[in-house]
Amino acid sequence: RGIIVNRVIHPDVVRNLALAILASSTAPALLLDGDLTVIAGSSSFYAAFALVPKNVAGRPVFKLGAGEWDVPQLRSLLSATLCGHARIEAYEMDLKGGAAPRRLMLNAQKLDYGDTEQVRLLLTISDVTEARISEKLKDDLLREKAILLKELQHRVANSLQIIASVLMQSARRVQSEEARGHLHDAHNRVMSIATLQQQLAASRLGDVELRGYFTQLCESLGASMIHDHDQLSIAVTADGSSVNADISVSLGLIVTELVINALKHAFPGERSGKILVDYHSHEANWTLSVSDNGVGTPESLADARPGLGTSIVEALANQLEATVETEGGYPGTTVSVTHSEV
Repeated sequence: RGIIVNRVIHPDVVRNLALAILASSTAPALLLDGDLTVIAGSSSFYAAFALVPKNVAGRPVFKLGAGEWDVPQLRSLLSATLCGHARIEAYEMDLKGGAAPRRLMLNAQKLDYGDTEQVRLLLTISDVTEARISEKLKDDLLREKAILLKELQHRVANSLQIIASVLMQSARRVQSEEARGHLHDAHNRVMSIATLQQQLAASRLGDVELRGYFTQLCESLGASMIHDHDQLSIAVTADGSSVNADISVSLGLIVTELVINALKHAFPGERSGKILVDYHSHEANWTLSVSDNGVGTPESLADARPGLGTSIVEALANQLEATVETEGGYPGTTVSVTHSEV
């Protein structure tokens, strides 16, 4: 039915196979026997650690160099690998000697050819010192950047609060109703910018989830501009879309301008009503709309000169390569900002 082959390979074959592996290795590597004595090393090992081959072969791995390889945890791991109880994969250790410490990554593979007396261990070494130094520098720079950004955000928030306070004080002192109205508009816009800055600063992710972002933004606008929340309310309906921070700023400013405009013009004379902010997207296409059930848009509005809020919305929409459309409802008004890609 077949030929039975002895599973034990001749010791010379084992040795030759192992030496062939070393000869073909471009990475520092050592071949160890069952006593963790060095049988041979790759040329790259001798070059990397400035060792002479005749001073390496036949010596225990823990006595190489000035004894810097004698690390208790490494000794335990190599012994466990020989016994088959463990396997060294990407184990990192510091090699401390006369020179500067080096960070090494070790991998060990047991070479077992069926003869317990001919067990061999192939130990490969990678010097990751420079990589770890680079990673530490990167981490340090990121931490420093985070601290500076937090400080900047704190200063920006304080500055916006001061500006808003000055505007409100000025609004109380002026006699002209028109000037007072302009100052109140400026105050509301500064507060909306402060809200945007606060929400983006609180986000730790590169992308901003729009449903929560718009909800908190509208809550802030409602708190500063709606006196009776039983009379006027702002609601948000949005899908689970997320966008990067730059786009979220533009969308947030658009929502702010349209909501402020609705609060100022849609509900005159203590009229009650509701404002709805909606956002939905499909792949690269999206639509942001702000609608109200107020008095509606007069037909003469199309011939009127655009106000500051309208100009801001148009400019922001152009940046997003989107179009703005205003539609009068019965009752109410809906302003839609749409981005479409064919």
